[in-house]
Amino acid sequence: MAQKNQILKNTNAELLDKFNASVMFDKELYAQDIKGSIAHSKMLALQGIITIEDQEKIENGLLQVKDEIESGKFQWKIEDEDVHMAIENRLTQIIGDAGGRLHTARSRNDQVATDFALYVQDKTLVIQDKLKTLIKTLVNIASKHTTTLIPGMTHLQHAQPINFGFHLLAYANMFKRDFERFESSYARNNKSPLGSAALAGTPHNIDRFKTAELLGFDEPTLSALDTSSNRDFALEILFNISTAMMHISRISEELILWSSYEFGFVKMSDEYATTSSIMPQKKNPDVPELLRGKTGRVYGNLISLLTVMKGLPLAYNKDTQEDKEGVFDSVATVEISLDILTAVMDTLIINTDAMQNACKIGHLSATDLADYLVQKANIPFRTAYYITKDVVKTADKLNKDMSELTIDELRDANENLKDIDEEIIEYLNLRNSMNARTSFGGTSTQRTQEQIDIFQKWLETI
Repeated sequence: MAQKNQILKNTNAELLDKFNASVMFDKELYAQDIKGSIAHSKMLALQGIITIEDQEKIENGLLQVKDEIESGKFQWKIEDEDVHMAIENRLTQIIGDAGGRLHTARSRNDQVATDFALYVQDKTLVIQDKLKTLIKTLVNIASKHTTTLIPGMTHLQHAQPINFGFHLLAYANMFKRDFERFESSYARNNKSPLGSAALAGTPHNIDRFKTAELLGFDEPTLSALDTSSNRDFALEILFNISTAMMHISRISEELILWSSYEFGFVKMSDEYATTSSIMPQKKNPDVPELLRGKTGRVYGNLISLLTVMKGLPLAYNKDTQEDKEGVFDSVATVEISLDILTAVMDTLIINTDAMQNACKIGHLSATDLADYLVQKANIPFRTAYYITKDVVKTADKLNKDMSELTIDELRDANENLKDIDEEIIEYLNLRNSMNARTSFGGTSTQRTQEQIDIFQKWLETI
């Protein structure tokens, strides 16, 4: 019976270790943990809390641990519980008692918050760089297509003629806002948690401003109590990633539509498309479909952490151990998504003829006729609207696009048009229609080029 109880006790202990431990996923933070510990040890030595000799042993030992991890020699053990204890235990094996002095004046609460904050800040810069590369790619393609006509749509119905460069710049604007969101979050969250200790600070004469400086933070956080359980920075990167992935999903949806036979606007490079397992003629847009699908994954990670945090009392609670895996997953997802979307766009084959032919479907210059009647004939817009509807009906009966109607066909469409000037033909021309939209931010080639110039100047400053 005693033996049976011992077996159960051992089994239960192993189960608890497995349930409680985070080392198998939070080892992702090893570089930030070592960086934070080196900074902490330097501050302790400067403040006379540990000797310079012990600090040097600690720093050299930590650098050895880092080498072991990066060379694959380091042994991760579940009984170490987390990355912090795994590194500290190995450090103590290497340098002896000096390793035990490292944890003076800090808690695992502020240690993990520091590691995680450093990770989020590091990854924020990486994601910004990838967004910049994608934006550059979109702007570069746009600069080659400021005169390429494509149907501008609302409700996925043909609406007005625009140029393809203008369309791509809409996405460049979305990704620019994403870049700025990450930029704003980085500035707001660039504060060091280190030195907050468990929740109330420490009686040791530490210098939190020094550790903040050594770690590249602007300053230390203000409230130790808030700091030990704050995960707003993690929520922000999850939200920023979710928004960026939403924009990735939107352009992916258009790539899927455009590459269909019904549109035929683009073809994806063979590198980023696949064939059917049984239909050899097919070319499937697997990459944009996967990008679209992965958006739901990062949304889930955001909602998961929001749910974890919603009911936590101050200060630290073990619940926050659930903060990291979702962030790691979302970061990895957005990084590869940005890389592969950039590659897809960079190798995209664009069928300008199909785009321009599609502009002859749906009477895209209808608004131009209404605007012309308002400006030239002083007809109220609502009246002009109904006159234009009659012209659309006439064009449909003749199986023509409105832009292809002759002056006589226009005059016969509605009695209000019987004396219309022949110059209206020029107004209904699709290219002229596109170039007529000269308001700031409009689709004319001139205004599109203006956007490109603004983007290029902005890209030079970041």
